[in-house]
Amino acid sequence: MRMVGLGQGLFAIAGAGVAVLSLTYRDFAPIWQPLPAWIPWRETWVYGCALLVLAASAGLCFPRTAPPSALTIGVYLAGWAMTRAAPVVIKPLSVASWYGFSEALAPLLGAWILYAMLGWQSRVPETRSIASERAVRAAQVLFGLACAAYGLAHFAYADFTASMVPVWLPGRLGFAYFTGFGHLAAGIGIIVGILPRLAATLEAVMMSLFGLLVWVPSFFAQPPPEWATPPKNQWSEVVVTLLLAASAWIVATSLRNRPWGFKSAS
Repeated sequence: MRMVGLGQGLFAIAGAGVAVLSLTYRDFAPIWQPLPAWIPWRETWVYGCALLVLAASAGLCFPRTAPPSALTIGVYLAGWAMTRAAPVVIKPLSVASWYGFSEALAPLLGAWILYAMLGWQSRVPETRSIASERAVRAAQVLFGLACAAYGLAHFAYADFTASMVPVWLPGRLGFAYFTGFGHLAAGIGIIVGILPRLAATLEAVMMSLFGLLVWVPSFFAQPPPEWATPPKNQWSEVVVTLLLAASAWIVATSLRNRPWGFKSAS
């Protein structure tokens, strides 16, 4: 059983990053939500979960342990998604609420699809169930909706987004709108099935470039930009961006049987 691809490797690195952040800051990364005070052995839970995610991240690199490892990381990410669901219930019309939820939901969907694909590789194609294929398709659609939420956030908070665009690029506000349109277009393409493989790949490239062009240089900026402080949040955003990029690559891989372009009429 071969590795699913680039997305699986990046997902393993991102999972390890989540674990290291938790061990470093003694909290649940990237959730950063403290456990209720009445729960005993708080640090034991933090360290235990971090070590479990770290072991699962390593397990993604080996064929036999990859499926349960993807499932383990997915369970951890489900906790993150649940903490981000509350603001949506409280303020359902807030773009910020949906953005935060989508940011947490996308990696969970990536783990979901990765687990399904690893399961498919472990058995003959004829035994793949229709239910599992429908579950993956549902995850792809939800991922597309998450991409659309990113795009809406770019338009709703254009000035803030523009402040993150590298200063050497001209028309920073224009780039904010352009990337927002890119997220929207990718999301719609994945949802309705218009060039979904190309849409997911372009989303993955955009997420990867965001990490390379925005977050990596922020570590060398003196003084660091306001949106890159404090260091705890800075490292957390790097890991989150890597999770989002890895998930997008996984979605693109799950669509590898779809054509890159429109089929010509015969």
